[in-house]
Amino acid sequence: MLDHCSISHKGGVILWSRSFTPAASQSAASSASPVSSLIRDALIEGRSAESQFEKDGYALKWTFVNDLELIFVVAYQRILQLTYVDDLLAALKTLFVKVFQPFLATFVASLHAASSSTTLLGASGSGSETAFAWDFTSTFEKWDTVFDNLLKTFETKAAQERKSRLKHIDPAVHTPVESTPPSDDQSTFPSQSNPTTVDEEQIARNVQALKNRLKPKGPGGAAGRKGRRGVGGAGSGLESVPGSDSDTPSKAKKSKTKARRKWGDEAPSESDMASLDFSYIQVDSPSTKQTTMSLSALVDQASMGTRTNEGMYEVKDWDFDVPPTRNVAAATAVEKPGTSLGALGSLFSRITGSKTLTQADLAPVLEGMKQHLMKKNVAKEIAEKVVESVGEDLIGRRITGWGGTNTAVRNALSTALTRILTPKTSTDLLLSIRTKLSESQSSMVGGQTGKKEPYSIVFVGVNGVGKSTNLSKVCFWLVQNGMRVLIAACDTFRSGAVEQLRVHVRNLSMLGVNGATDSKGRVELYEKGYGKDAAGIAKESISYAKDHDFDVVLIDTAGRMQDNEPLMRALAKLVSTNSPDKIIFVGEALVGNEAVDQLTKFDRALRDFSAASGYGGGSAKERGIDGMIVTKWDTVDDKVGAALSMTYVTGQPIIFVGCGQTYTDLRQLRVSNVVQAILDD
Repeated sequence: MLDHCSISHKGGVILWSRSFTPAASQSAASSASPVSSLIRDALIEGRSAESQFEKDGYALKWTFVNDLELIFVVAYQRILQLTYVDDLLAALKTLFVKVFQPFLATFVASLHAASSSTTLLGASGSGSETAFAWDFTSTFEKWDTVFDNLLKTFETKAAQERKSRLKHIDPAVHTPVESTPPSDDQSTFPSQSNPTTVDEEQIARNVQALKNRLKPKGPGGAAGRKGRRGVGGAGSGLESVPGSDSDTPSKAKKSKTKARRKWGDEAPSESDMASLDFSYIQVDSPSTKQTTMSLSALVDQASMGTRTNEGMYEVKDWDFDVPPTRNVAAATAVEKPGTSLGALGSLFSRITGSKTLTQADLAPVLEGMKQHLMKKNVAKEIAEKVVESVGEDLIGRRITGWGGTNTAVRNALSTALTRILTPKTSTDLLLSIRTKLSESQSSMVGGQTGKKEPYSIVFVGVNGVGKSTNLSKVCFWLVQNGMRVLIAACDTFRSGAVEQLRVHVRNLSMLGVNGATDSKGRVELYEKGYGKDAAGIAKESISYAKDHDFDVVLIDTAGRMQDNEPLMRALAKLVSTNSPDKIIFVGEALVGNEAVDQLTKFDRALRDFSAASGYGGGSAKERGIDGMIVTKWDTVDDKVGAALSMTYVTGQPIIFVGCGQTYTDLRQLRVSNVVQAILDD
């Protein structure tokens, strides 16, 4: 059964509501109710195209009447999985509008008139205050009976369908699969005629094959030596003991195990290994001049950021530049009224005249819009939701002419994209760092033993996306802003991971702030080698940074696939043990839908395992992804849909994008630039 049903105006006025249980009634009256969460988290933030919203064990579904600005919401227990809710909402909307159309039109017009007069007079208040002058109770007093009959009809129909399904289930049909083969193709399952004979024949063939493979080819042949070392005793090969355990494939496989290979006469010593490790080049070594010359290629002066009036170093914005050929084509299209404006504009020409847009009018336009978004690397599911949101915003609007349709559709799509890409949290990472350091220093005032708490950032992601490289780019940005940075090498699995970070630290120590002064001492590497516990190394590095007055700790982690539960649990342990200030997911711009899957599963696994791990000293705190860095951004041109997809599924901001191979190749994303790139034809 349902728990709650309501009909409200988009301005916040509740026209009618019904709660079926006391708990639902109390929940609906509170600000933390599922309906309030739906309005706040889904409708206001532009996720109204989602088919279902879940909150605190409730499932909520809704529909709109755009021309009357009405919202119909139904809430029920999620475990019930009611099948008639969609049909109920459709019938509810149709019947309610049909019965109360004159009243609703007058009510909406009064709200608009009140809002306009308030704007003109400059008075405080809003048009919603006018709603108090309307008597909804008496107007909709007969609607309760109509709704009860409608709900009873759908519930009765659903119950009959369930009984019908159960009635048609014949227990005799559900026999074990072994007794009833799925098809006449006998090759799809093992024969049951004489399994003992088949097994003996198969074993005999395997034994003969092993004998042929291990038969000596000569007095000193390899096969002969293997035969003499068989379990039959000295000088007896496997062929001399037929039927024994040595005839089994497992024993033969064991006898063929590859011996450990050594390069040279003996294993390399520690001094030999040290001579091969080129990550330990000292600044004062004879190769300093050559190293400094090579470092000049690690900073692209053309992509260097800018200094603000306060002296802060800001990375450049990513700018979407429309090629000149596209500009000429667009200008030509505008000059010729009969031509279309690109791939999307060709669809608008089908809608002509002055009319109210319907679902049938918008169907081809919305389908073309979905294909356009998918070509921009937007995940299919998210492209569908965005298009549905645009359609719900347009249906019921009155448009005049082809030009009006063109403008309305593009504006609706631009608004939807902007709403999704606008982050809920601040993207100013530097402000967050400075705020924590300032609060930490303020708490030290008056204390004799207090120490500054460093700001910690964990970088996570799958294998090979560029976590270590982009961590170094972020480190360069922090060093340019006067921060002392400690890099923690917590990738104790991948060979060369520690050496890679050591080279980055060496390079960053020699680049200097603004390329003028040596920044040695501003960045250091904390390492404990390989095979150690990553969570323990991270904890030690934060303690070390606190003792040695570092401002920021950048924690590098091993790459792992999102479906590998043991590795995800290990990552959750690192997060729970150290409670980092930021967890940044590093993903690629090239992988499209795979990036959405990776990000979703990383976020879900971190939340589940960190809350249940118990590593946080008993205070299990759920932690998820706090932001993203998208790498290889320079390889996708205007196909920037990964940014839309990743922001949509988490609601978290993209802090930076990587667009090159030097330390200055880090960019900030502006929402307007991403929207421009997605809309570009």
